[in-house]
Amino acid sequence: MARERITFIASDAKEAQAALRRLRDRYGEAGDNADVIVALGGDGLMLHCLHQMMGGTFADLRLPIYGMNQGTLGFLMNPYAEDDLLVRLAVAESSVLHPLRMRAHGRNGRISEALAINEVSLFRETHQAARIRIFVDGRMRLDSLTCDGILLSTPAGSTAYNLSAHGPILPLNTGVLALTPISAFRPRRWRGALLQQEAQVRLEVLEADKRPVSAVADNKEVRNIIEVEISEDREIDLQLLFDPGGALGERILTEQFAP
Repeated sequence: MARERITFIASDAKEAQAALRRLRDRYGEAGDNADVIVALGGDGLMLHCLHQMMGGTFADLRLPIYGMNQGTLGFLMNPYAEDDLLVRLAVAESSVLHPLRMRAHGRNGRISEALAINEVSLFRETHQAARIRIFVDGRMRLDSLTCDGILLSTPAGSTAYNLSAHGPILPLNTGVLALTPISAFRPRRWRGALLQQEAQVRLEVLEADKRPVSAVADNKEVRNIIEVEISEDREIDLQLLFDPGGALGERILTEQFAP
């Protein structure tokens, strides 16, 4: 696939906006006729672009995204450089992501759906610890987890909040998801589980009136829930481009050896 017609997008940061102007002057702006999106910013902008690809501004384009870091961390981005951009795009390696689909049932009877690139998380809303019952593929696996919360992470998101919650780093093509407790109180020794990517996860909130819980799919929050269903949506392919040797799978592997 040709990657010569570019549409650029940038975060609101001053440096990113200045880079946007320079790159458009140098390489042009293809708009809806583009072959590739070049995103200038940090990981937050990349997640925003991916969500736009799934149901927003770029939903009809479904283009590969090549990020250049103009943010803070830039785990999902390539190093920023203005020279030889067309060459970098031509030889870039592709990583394909599949999002999680969350279906949250509220206490008010409303059902809310959202997609997540990194993780779907449940959090207690008050000083009371949450109590959550865990089902995997229709079978109850844990009758009651008393905790601050729990999350289901994709491999792409496993180095983010999942890692901070002491969950495992998942290599990109292992075909597994990480179910990780957040500050588990009972049972104390439960540290989570690795699930097949086809797994159907259902999290039931116990004593929801006394111990309210919210559900978050990346940046979309649904409050006062009683139940959440989560599964990977394999029909959605999201393509990220990386410089040779720096693909997402390699970055996740390298992260496991970080000091």
